[in-house]
Amino acid sequence: MAAQASAGPGNTTERIVAAITTAIVERRLMPGTKLAEQKIADIFKVSRTVVRQALNQLSRDKLVTLEPARGAFVAQPSVEEARQVFEVRQMLESAMVKRLAASITPAQVAELREHLRAEQAAVQRTDVPGRTHLLADFHVVLARMLDNEVLAEMLRDLVSRSSLISLMYQSSLSAEQSQAEHVAIVDALERRDARAATRLLMDHLQSVERNLRLNPRVADLADVLRPIDTK
Repeated sequence: MAAQASAGPGNTTERIVAAITTAIVERRLMPGTKLAEQKIADIFKVSRTVVRQALNQLSRDKLVTLEPARGAFVAQPSVEEARQVFEVRQMLESAMVKRLAASITPAQVAELREHLRAEQAAVQRTDVPGRTHLLADFHVVLARMLDNEVLAEMLRDLVSRSSLISLMYQSSLSAEQSQAEHVAIVDALERRDARAATRLLMDHLQSVERNLRLNPRVADLADVLRPIDTK
C-alpha cells in the first residue's frame, strides 16, 4: 500500500490513460465499449476519482466520450471527423517528412530500418495487435526524429484517433501494403529525396483513407420501395 501511495495518483492516472490508449490502438477496445469506472478502479486498485481523472483526459484527447448519467464510452468518430483527421495528418506529415529528408542521419536511418524489420516480423506472424501498434508508431518515430516533442505529441494523438477510426471504418486494408509503403518512404529518406519521400507519404495516407468505408452505399429507393405485386 505504501508503494502504491508513493507512486502518486498522477502516475496512476497516466498508467490508466496509456493502457486504454494502447488497447484502442491495438484493437482490443472497440468503439462504443463502455468503460465502467468501478471495474477500471478494481483493475488498477485505485479510487474512482483517479479513474475519472484518466477518463477526463481521454475525453480531451477525443478517444473517450463522457455521457451524463450513462458514463464513459470509447468514442465513435463520425465520417466527417475521420475525413478531417486524415486531412490534418496529410498537411502535418508532408511538412514533417520534407524537413526530415534534409536532416536525417545514418543512425536515424538504422533506427527506422530496425523498426521496419519489427513491422515485417509482426506482419508475417499475423500478430494483429503488434503490427497495428508498430505500423501506427512508425509515424510517431518519424516525428521524434525532428527533436520536436510538441510535434510528436500531436502525431501520437492523431495516430491514436486514426486507429480508432480504422476500427470503425477499415475494410480490406492490407498490413503488407502499409508495411511496403513504409519501406519505400524510408528508402527515399535515406536518399534524402524530399520530393519522393513527401509524395510516398501522401500516397500512403491516401491509400489508408481509401481503404476506409467512409462512403457507404445508400440504398436505391426504387429497390427499397418497389411496389408489391398484389395480383
